[in-house]
Amino acid sequence: MAAISVPEPWRETLAPLLDATALERISAFLAREERAGKLVYPPPAERLSALALTPPEAVRAVILGQDPYHGAGQAHGLAFSVRHGVKAPPSLVNIHKELAADLALPRPAHGNLEGWARQGVLLLNNALTVEAGRPGSHQKRGWEEITDAIVAAVAKAPAPSVFLLWGSHAQKKGARIAELGGGHHLVLRAPHPSPLSAHAGWFGSRHFSQANAFLESHGRGTIDWRI
Repeated sequence: MAAISVPEPWRETLAPLLDATALERISAFLAREERAGKLVYPPPAERLSALALTPPEAVRAVILGQDPYHGAGQAHGLAFSVRHGVKAPPSLVNIHKELAADLALPRPAHGNLEGWARQGVLLLNNALTVEAGRPGSHQKRGWEEITDAIVAAVAKAPAPSVFLLWGSHAQKKGARIAELGGGHHLVLRAPHPSPLSAHAGWFGSRHFSQANAFLESHGRGTIDWRI
């Protein structure tokens, strides 16, 4: 398996924040897993899709997930998103519901969030791979160093952005945004949209309309949240 390669627009941005051998370490781990016959999602070409679709200068919002979906055909490199034709998982169904309530949008027929990514919504998981059928299996294997650097890069950027932190895991990862020089960003927190916690404050959080109001007030336009 080829080494993980960061898309060109992000390389210069991440260079001061990232250990030079971090990509080599995660690449070596993934190579060992695959040599052992383990099935890893998403496929190699899509593992950094969040960066490929949303270059650093385009970022206007960041949504942090934990790790990719671990079912066949679901993960394609964007947090919370699934490919066209794949049934939306429960958390994504609840995202659809909140969108409808917050912005009076029609319930979408699919769960592919590439349209968000192309508008500057960085859909970033904490770990960018997972073993099939084993959620959380690639946590603390080296991805965190890379994704922490990505979050830090956005926090240090001069253009104001919105961080949407859903659940304790995302909130922990985003806890240092202000320390990193990100006091000019908007940080929105809510419970995770999982069915286990959505009724504890995810529904009614109105993060999508709040994000647009902030971006518009800072001259960064608005995001078309339709899916």
